[in-house]
Amino acid sequence: MLRVSRRTADFLHLMRVDRPIGTLLLLWPTLWALWFAAGGLPDIPILIIFVLGVGLMRAAGCVINDYADRHIDLHVTRTRERPLANGRIRPGEALALFTILCLAAFALVLLTNRLTVILSLGAVAIAAIYPFAKRYTHLPQLVLGAAWAWSVPMAFAAQTGEVPRVVWPLYTGVVLWTIAFDTFYAMVDRGDDLKIGVKSTAILFAEQDLIMIALLQGLTLLALVISGQNFARGTWYFAGLAIAASLFLYQLAIARHREPDACFRAFLHNNIVGMVIFTAILLDYHWPD
Repeated sequence: MLRVSRRTADFLHLMRVDRPIGTLLLLWPTLWALWFAAGGLPDIPILIIFVLGVGLMRAAGCVINDYADRHIDLHVTRTRERPLANGRIRPGEALALFTILCLAAFALVLLTNRLTVILSLGAVAIAAIYPFAKRYTHLPQLVLGAAWAWSVPMAFAAQTGEVPRVVWPLYTGVVLWTIAFDTFYAMVDRGDDLKIGVKSTAILFAEQDLIMIALLQGLTLLALVISGQNFARGTWYFAGLAIAASLFLYQLAIARHREPDACFRAFLHNNIVGMVIFTAILLDYHWPD
């Protein structure tokens, strides 16, 4: 069995290598966009660049998030043992790691085209702003959604050299989906966040949280239906959306009592939603009815 030093383990934990859920939740909409942009299988080099880029940027996002929250995390039960919060990693080391990860991701983008490179600068800017948004707005999940969905126009730019108007309903759908699942995530820490003054949609929505999540999920599906029509998708795709709708209902059911563990399970369950929709896209392009 491979063993790593405590120091190495701390840096891996800082990048959430031990928690791949965030990488998967970012990867699925990236793959949706690549398949839509290519009308099927994207160029293999482009696919490799984006898969690697997702991993690097998710890790970078975790690092800058923990840097911004290093004083807050000490007061939250779930995060107080993170390596930046408890001092095992110094802030300067975290910023250096963030820079290295961003430069590595940028090196990958340089292998694409000029438009994709320009768009990537926006991705880094939004990702860097997100961790600080919770101090000034109850809508940090909206900022996260804007960052999360930025892979959509980037995928089209890399694959086709342009960002057509039909991209934006798909982008909007990913933003809405992200707000919905990250609100489940924020519900886990709502009690601690209220005590320390951190803002979130979970706090903003209060008793209407599940209703608002249901609305966001419904709008997500509507945006994906519009995207399916824009890209002339068929039975497999829309069947996948029907399954996704049932999965959303399941998430609302398991989180109905707002227990932190249940809300966290509902958040994690979105990995299945992303996988189902991608599988539906695959089937629709490669085994059409």
